[in-house]
Amino acid sequence: MTRLKDRVALVFGAGSVGPGWGNGKASAVAYARAGAKVVCVDINRTAADETAQIIAGEGGKAEALVCDVTKLTEVEDVVARTLKAFGPVDILHNNVGHAKMGGPPDLTVEEWHRELDLNVTGMFIACKVVIPSMMERKTGVITNISSSAGIRYVGYPYTSYYAAKGAVNQFTVGVALQYARDGLRCNAILPGLMDTPLIYQQISGVYGSPDEMVKARHEATPMGRMGTGWDIANAAVFLASDEASYINGVCLPVDGGFTAKCA
Repeated sequence: MTRLKDRVALVFGAGSVGPGWGNGKASAVAYARAGAKVVCVDINRTAADETAQIIAGEGGKAEALVCDVTKLTEVEDVVARTLKAFGPVDILHNNVGHAKMGGPPDLTVEEWHRELDLNVTGMFIACKVVIPSMMERKTGVITNISSSAGIRYVGYPYTSYYAAKGAVNQFTVGVALQYARDGLRCNAILPGLMDTPLIYQQISGVYGSPDEMVKARHEATPMGRMGTGWDIANAAVFLASDEASYINGVCLPVDGGFTAKCA
């Protein structure tokens, strides 16, 4: 496909935390299949390499880099290396996130700050570094991966995650409107109940077993099934494309109708 031909996509959180297809991994590969040159960034070198190798194996262009998105100097280095390898960033995809179970009495102050840093501050830092170049060129697309938890209680006891994803949504809106006249677009994707490797690490403990978790999450979705990383990837490619050139400041649920229901 040539939908995103020769555009440079910088994907933070492009690796997968386990076997299978996470949202970031699928999105990175989908960008490449649409013609983009992709920089696959993850805190885990092996995960970043795996995604880049999949892209290269399909004939695409990819670079794997390691970065802690909460560290300004590391993000600056990634953006500089992206510029050297492929050119200025056309698509910034912020996919890093984490869910820590527990309410205010259960979490330490340090854990609270860590959740906000992983889910929100990393996006702020990436935008801080990338936006100036986009403004100079009067073009650029930013896609932030939020969650249905940013607008609804989704049944899990993770107060810090609700707070962080709500912040991602309004951060997205603020960036979109502030830089709209500079040629930038910024949107958020809100995954619902997804079947990705992440849930087996961060959520399965709430249930009696992984099988019980999968069954309950399928049943909780109006369509009767969880989504996959490819559902998020397809939305991301669309939002980055010229077909979405008049879509800005949108927090798009990709959730099979989960957040549309009242109970």
